[in-house]
Amino acid sequence: MSEKRESESSKEQAAFSREVGAKAARKLRARRNSTPGIWFGLGMMGIVGWSVAVPVLLGVAFGIWLDKRHTGPHSWTLMMLVIGLVIGCWLAWHWVSKEDRKIREDKGDKEIQEDKEDKNE
Repeated sequence: MSEKRESESSKEQAAFSREVGAKAARKLRARRNSTPGIWFGLGMMGIVGWSVAVPVLLGVAFGIWLDKRHTGPHSWTLMMLVIGLVIGCWLAWHWVSKEDRKIREDKGDKEIQEDKEDKNE
């Protein structure tokens, strides 16, 4: 009787182990083959847009304030707009290049992991 229970128990454990292994493998495959969706792209465009728009708007606001306080032959608003645009473009470029670097590193890590898995099989 106890042998029968032990064999049933070991069969259940083996089935459970296979099921857990299959789920883990499926999760790893999903992570490895994940492609960014449309929402990721729209979010990225939004972040890049805001990283340009905010410095421009801050520059314009500061320029208007300067024009009211210190009148002169040059337009502070226009000057601050251009400076805000330059800063915003630099911030956007910096952010996009950092994300690109991160994506390339992730791809490199995935390729290394795939090579290890191929060797183990």
